[in-house]
Amino acid sequence: MKSRLLGGIAALVLAVVGAILLFVYVQGAASRAQAGLEPVDILVVQEVIPAGTKASDLGTKIRSESIPKSAVPEGALGSLSDLDGKVTAVDLQPGEQLLASRMIDPRELVPGTVPVPVGLEEVTFLLAPERLLGGRIEAGDTVTVFASFTSDENMPAGATVPAEVKGWKQSTGLLFHDVLVTAVQKATPETEQSTTTEKSVQMPTGSAFVTVARSDSDAAKMVFGAEFGTLWLSKQSPASTKSDPPVTTFGGLYK
Repeated sequence: MKSRLLGGIAALVLAVVGAILLFVYVQGAASRAQAGLEPVDILVVQEVIPAGTKASDLGTKIRSESIPKSAVPEGALGSLSDLDGKVTAVDLQPGEQLLASRMIDPRELVPGTVPVPVGLEEVTFLLAPERLLGGRIEAGDTVTVFASFTSDENMPAGATVPAEVKGWKQSTGLLFHDVLVTAVQKATPETEQSTTTEKSVQMPTGSAFVTVARSDSDAAKMVFGAEFGTLWLSKQSPASTKSDPPVTTFGGLYK
């Protein structure tokens, strides 16, 4: 009887010790796994933060979280120490990581504009309404840019011309997809020249200055297109299909 009691106690002690050892092992494995993922402390948005909110007012609207380094995008912030005087460039949503590109100088937050992505620059073109979707292109839209040209009969002999364009004076080609419109400046008419209803679209009354963000080399091509030809913008949607069509001429128009 006594030996059975001692055996039971020993088994109980072994079970407790085993459970403790298992717990310690699991905790250690979790720590080792976390260490292997190189955790990084970054700031995560906790509630909707409107554009124009000062960095000093973010306070409890954000919190620090430790996540694997592989899940941290470039420019993610771990503190607000270098953001004195800056404001949020756009509305921030709960769950998103706070990025340096989302914080700008207040002077850059001009109504009716969107921030310029890092590495790009802005260039402005004066376009007639029919070349910018009847005047319905707005800041923040993404567009496709086309250029049309009428070739000069006295084009230099050494000029490089695509094979499909040779022999035709007129041509239209696609320059770029995914061009961000950062601002649109329209003249406000003093009087309405047409009557409209809630379901109708008002006729455009004039041209507009359209500013886009692009690399310097791409901007040069757009400037050339505007200077020696005409530019056309088509508005993209998330479901737009993008292709690489050949330059269009009379010779290929009906193929």
